[in-house]
Amino acid sequence: MDFDILQHIPEDFNNNSRVWIYQSSRLFLMSEAFELEDQFKHFIETWNSHGTPVKGYANLFFGRFIVLMADESATHVSGCSTDSSVRLIKSIEAKYSVSLFDRQSLAFIMKDKIECIPLSQLSYALENGFVNGDTLYFNNTVLTKKELVENWIIPIKNSWLNRYLISQPQ
Repeated sequence: MDFDILQHIPEDFNNNSRVWIYQSSRLFLMSEAFELEDQFKHFIETWNSHGTPVKGYANLFFGRFIVLMADESATHVSGCSTDSSVRLIKSIEAKYSVSLFDRQSLAFIMKDKIECIPLSQLSYALENGFVNGDTLYFNNTVLTKKELVENWIIPIKNSWLNRYLISQPQ
């Protein structure tokens, strides 16, 4: 699987553009992904902040991650415009019967595939060698385009999960 995201990130967005990542509880089917493309296109075309169009971007990565981005160098994203993006995500949850707000599910690249592990099972996965400090992790806490490009897919040892490694043999 090709994990190079740079080719899909808009170059003309400021590095400080705000980013929101929503991880799906399952892979979207190909037919669903095509439907999502249309929904994203419509949302971006109509995304406004106090009547001013938001320079926005939305895409589905790896069939599982919805990435929204707003270039605030053009228009500041207000609470109302953020709320509209949350309504989009909640409508996707309802339509496709997926969870997109579960922050307890962690995604890793294991054997060239994306696998999810509940946070409550991370210690077990570490102790039994399913993952280690070098395992690539999807750090969905990134907040800007620059962080998305540089720190979204990183080794566990370079993420906030590093604290779970302390008690584990390296």
